[in-house]
Amino acid sequence: MAHKTTTHWKGGMRFESDNPSGNSVLMDTTSAGVYQQQGLSPKAMMLSSLAGCSGIDIVDILKKMKITDYDLKIVVEGELTGVHPKYYHTVTVNYYFSGANIDSKKCERAVQLSVDKYCGVMEMFRKFASVNTCLHFQSN
Repeated sequence: MAHKTTTHWKGGMRFESDNPSGNSVLMDTTSAGVYQQQGLSPKAMMLSSLAGCSGIDIVDILKKMKITDYDLKIVVEGELTGVHPKYYHTVTVNYYFSGANIDSKKCERAVQLSVDKYCGVMEMFRKFASVNTCLHFQSN
């Protein structure tokens, strides 16, 4: 299935891009003399896409496991190469689960399924980066 986006220059270093759902996102970066970004940088958006893709998988899997009482935060850190074209060569995905009665085994299984089977963005990252994952649990 093909996806199509259209991206328009909005002045400065800002671009607005739509996606197949009809929503749009603003991309921006700092440039000489301009230090206030109005959108995500394209590379940071890649890290956010990785977190979103995996997070959606995990929430869906845990819902099917009848697990609903938890909070999930995903922190993704990427290390860029030192020379152009700069790209992420190493990425670490930290999954933070919290809640009163966290079922760590089911959460671990949901993450494993996302990482190993379902998350297409994760698979894309593996084509050019070493991807590491780490789970963290905190009871309330």
